[in-house]
Amino acid sequence: MRFKNYLGLILISVLGGTSCISPPDNFPSVPQIEFSTIEYVRTSGQDSLIISVNFKDAEGDLGLSATDVNPPFNPLNYLRDAAGNLITYSKRPSNAPNYNPIDWVVDPIINNTVVKDTIWVRQNENQYNIFVRFYIKRSGQFREFRWQDPPFFSTFNGRFPRILITEEAQSVEGNIKYRMLSSGWESIFRTDTLRIDVEIQDRALNRSNQVSSPEVTLRQITRN
Repeated sequence: MRFKNYLGLILISVLGGTSCISPPDNFPSVPQIEFSTIEYVRTSGQDSLIISVNFKDAEGDLGLSATDVNPPFNPLNYLRDAAGNLITYSKRPSNAPNYNPIDWVVDPIINNTVVKDTIWVRQNENQYNIFVRFYIKRSGQFREFRWQDPPFFSTFNGRFPRILITEEAQSVEGNIKYRMLSSGWESIFRTDTLRIDVEIQDRALNRSNQVSSPEVTLRQITRN
């Protein structure tokens, strides 16, 4: 069962049209979001679960480009021992996890050199700028469905592209529509009642408020 996440569409409007403008009084320096919509779309291939949020931000420093891979946006941190050596799977300490595709990478490129081994890593959450958490309602209580745990070892956190092409501060507002693809939505969630929590983050690493979708089933939000 394969999972994939990507940004489907982003629509924005820039307020003021010039740099260094005074933002409206209600535009925050830390991104502010409101939940907008959630829908489920069946296709002949992988199906889509689509969420959208409205946003406001005083500086407009939202979004990451494909070249934003250096700290603090690097995907991975490579763990080292007391001597500064990379920790390999064959020489892993007792507190290291068993092999899985989140905690270990095979033959990574480090400092422009391929390391022919399996290396212990820690995922850097700041590689993403949109964060989603899934919850299933059981016995009247919501419990988190953790994609990062076995058997999936995955995530539906992701990245949306830069909203402004300039680094100069401008107030922005708009809507982010985020599309998550999977062939397994219905086999996993069936008739479960779900809730999805969403946050976004700007390039200064300011995390927005958290917003929640309504309580829904896939059937209720299926696009006809």
